[in-house]
Amino acid sequence: MLNMDKKLAKREEEGKIIRAGIVGAGQMGRGMVTQMALMKGIMPAIVSDIKFENVINAFHYAGISDEDIAVAKTLEEANRYMEQGKYVATENSDLISQANLVEVAIDVTGVPEVGVKIAIDAMNNKKHVVMMDVETDVVIGSYLKKLGDKNGVIYTGSAGDEPGAVMELFSFARAMGMEVVVMGKGKNNKLDYDCNPDTVLEEATRRKMSPRMLTSFKDGTKTMVEMTAMSNATGFVPDVIGGHGPAASPKDRCADLNQIFRLKKDGGILDKHHVVEYVNGIAPGVFVTVTTENEEIAYQMGYHSMGPGPLWTLYRPYHLCNLETPLTVAKIVIDHEPTIIPLGGPVSECITVAKRDLKAGETIDGIGGYTTYGSIATAQETYEKGYVVYALVNKNTRMKCDVKKGTLLTLDMVDLDTSTQLYQVRKEQDKMYNNGYALK
Repeated sequence: MLNMDKKLAKREEEGKIIRAGIVGAGQMGRGMVTQMALMKGIMPAIVSDIKFENVINAFHYAGISDEDIAVAKTLEEANRYMEQGKYVATENSDLISQANLVEVAIDVTGVPEVGVKIAIDAMNNKKHVVMMDVETDVVIGSYLKKLGDKNGVIYTGSAGDEPGAVMELFSFARAMGMEVVVMGKGKNNKLDYDCNPDTVLEEATRRKMSPRMLTSFKDGTKTMVEMTAMSNATGFVPDVIGGHGPAASPKDRCADLNQIFRLKKDGGILDKHHVVEYVNGIAPGVFVTVTTENEEIAYQMGYHSMGPGPLWTLYRPYHLCNLETPLTVAKIVIDHEPTIIPLGGPVSECITVAKRDLKAGETIDGIGGYTTYGSIATAQETYEKGYVVYALVNKNTRMKCDVKKGTLLTLDMVDLDTSTQLYQVRKEQDKMYNNGYALK
């Protein structure tokens, strides 16, 4: 993001304001609207949410007065108000993809079955897309990347989210000629595979969070989704299903990880290098662990207080999530570059695990719910064993047989809801990469 402040200031001076459209004005969207409104050269021009009061509240948090806010119910109204320089509030998310002056559409819903429609509609209308909804990206990101290319627009994940934040470190290290051997993130909450929206309700209410969102953090699903996005952007894979999740301290520049992430034959925990991982105790940071065969550079790393090697960890102790997303928007429009994108077909998949004993005939739920949680496996193993890609599970998914708690669900165990756009797009992605995944 070097010199982005100057580039945005220049656009402000020239009156070339980047107009962004945001879908979702909950906690993440609200903060994004506020941050964007404080910046030069960019504005949250139109914001939608199914709860209309969320949009108005978001604009108010940003210090925007009612006289500068206009409510649009139709595309004609949205276009007119944006041309007048108003901040547009709407319940209709379709307007984000259709409004004339919107350059970049941002999905902040966290709901894959919503994210797929937003992204496809926006790119078919020649608008760039920032997918903050990582849950959508890890199941159909390869398809969306190709659709963006076809339409001459950019599809990307977001700066600030862990995958985008660690990608900056990854690119930094590789640009210097270092070999990255591990990349990953800190875990914010102690893993609790048994939690559900009821057990976390008190904490969620206190923290002004959705109980489902907090559940997805605590049961590890969100971490697995983010690691999958990292994998698909770099070619790195999990060393084992679900990762090892070691504990370490950020003090002394995460020196613990320099030992932990050695190969087993060298006293570490890993069977192989070039892997994605998560670490308890260093949240909210992200990291890459690097090495070099050059003796002079190894000496210089020691001189710079990075430790004796042969591994060194580069650690960023924060990620500002939604507050950094506007920088990705700016980078797309000004530099014509994404923050993080899939390499091609999936490298890893976020798969489905039974959170409790499940019975034949019962319906199950997905992200942040009562019956399942997500893990990470290589795409190859997923297809060979028929694991259920987690984002395809919704409230209409039904069990075909009894399974025990902790079972990795496979396609022969469940009836997936095949009626959704997300399911159909995933089928198209599978055909595109000829991966043999056995969707009907």
